[in-house]
Amino acid sequence: MTLLQKGLKYNLHTMRENWIQNLALEAETALQKLPSSDREIYRHKVTDRINTLQRNSNTQSNPNSAIHEAKTMRSIQSKFRNNDETITRADKGNFTVILPKKQYNNKLQEFIQNNKFDTAHTDPTKTFQSQIRNTVNSSTVLIPKETRWK
Repeated sequence: MTLLQKGLKYNLHTMRENWIQNLALEAETALQKLPSSDREIYRHKVTDRINTLQRNSNTQSNPNSAIHEAKTMRSIQSKFRNNDETITRADKGNFTVILPKKQYNNKLQEFIQNNKFDTAHTDPTKTFQSQIRNTVNSSTVLIPKETRWK
């Protein structure tokens, strides 16, 4: 019940044991890309932030709660894996409801029709991708030519 009361937007927190060390290494790698005159300033800021994270992570609840939450989530998911139901947020209030997928889809279609939404007849993805590609290719100052396709 405690996990369900956290709501649908709650994100399970599972961090690796050495996540702070990995963060420090990634930050140092990013700092190496900066001009040498700016590195020490940002290195000091990163160190302060990492120290704050380390202090806060030591005061948080034990990692067993994260393991317990993950097991509970898998248990809930297994109950709905073979059924034709979906878990969603209620229209009004802060409630979670379980509906048959057919009923949920009918309610969704009804909502779209009642609110006079326009549906796109074509997929705009290719247009957006070509616009982004043109922008990347024309940005000669920001993006070096050898890294444009990465």
